[in-house]
Amino acid sequence: MEWAEKQGVLLAYIQPGKPQQNAYIERYNRTVRGEWLSQYIFDTIEEAQNQATEWLWTYNNERPNMGIGGITPAMKLQTAA
Repeated sequence: MEWAEKQGVLLAYIQPGKPQQNAYIERYNRTVRGEWLSQYIFDTIEEAQNQATEWLWTYNNERPNMGIGGITPAMKLQTAA
């Protein structure tokens, strides 16, 4: 908060009980919990980090996203370039 103030950055917080004010990240968080986090029991932080990296790669490169026309985020990025 101190850094933001020194840089002139205004922090806008989401109101308690209003997750729709940040719908994109809430949707992503639900996907992470449902498709990855709740399906594994991790013994170490490193194991969790490795699984997260693998899941994120799959999410961006193999899993079609209906919100962007049924293609992967990586394909969407290629068409934008």
